Amino acid sequence: MTTEGRPAFYALAPGGWRDYLTLLHPPYTLWHLSYVAIGASLAPGLQPHRLVWGLVAFFLAMGVGAHALDELNGRPLATRIPQGVLVSLALVSIGSATAIGVWAALAWTLWLVPFVVFGIFIAVAYTLELAGGFFHGDIWFALAWGAFPVLTAYVGAAGTLRPEAVLAALFAVFLSDAQRRLSTQVRTVRRRTSEISGSILYKDGRLAEISEQTLLAAPEAALRALTASVFVLAVALVVLRLA
Repeated sequence: MTTEGRPAFYALAPGGWRDYLTLLHPPYTLWHLSYVAIGASLAPGLQPHRLVWGLVAFFLAMGVGAHALDELNGRPLATRIPQGVLVSLALVSIGSATAIGVWAALAWTLWLVPFVVFGIFIAVAYTLELAGGFFHGDIWFALAWGAFPVLTAYVGAAGTLRPEAVLAALFAVFLSDAQRRLSTQVRTVRRRTSEISGSILYKDGRLAEISEQTLLAAPEAALRALTASVFVLAVALVVLRLA
């Protein structure tokens, strides 16, 4: 069978405002903003405004800017957003996130400076696959989209770095690695496969045809469940710290 479905399970029908919502990769943006909340919530004496500014900065840089650059690089989501609009979205959102980061570094702690610099670099290098795609691999995804938001949020909230933050970053690395492995199969099936054929013969004699749904159902269900679980964990930690 041919695979002519949506480029992602969360993608809406192309055109108009739907393209802009699809561009955000809503479940994945929520997932990685949850890492920000987790990192900030681990810091002693959490101040709510620091958490809010961290969420805003990462939403702009990762949710909008990085995804706009990613869509520029080959149109993986097949949106109809004009190239100029994507460029503008990337420049304004990453620029705004950088401004927030610089302000936070000057107002809260200069330890944020290297995180701001790395954030600008990886948002561009990863999505545009610079250096021949060197920065677009699994380990870079786990570090940039997992450990990085946890550590940045912690440093922004605490002004220092402690062992619990490093351990939480490792948690994010392993979970992001799981996300990457699941989503890679999903992307391959949805975006790069023209035909799927074959069957599964069970020991009891049943014969089941292999279809697109056969290959997508389990990993996409797992991605939805993991998104919900990390979000609930983040909310629980925020509630705990602010109660």
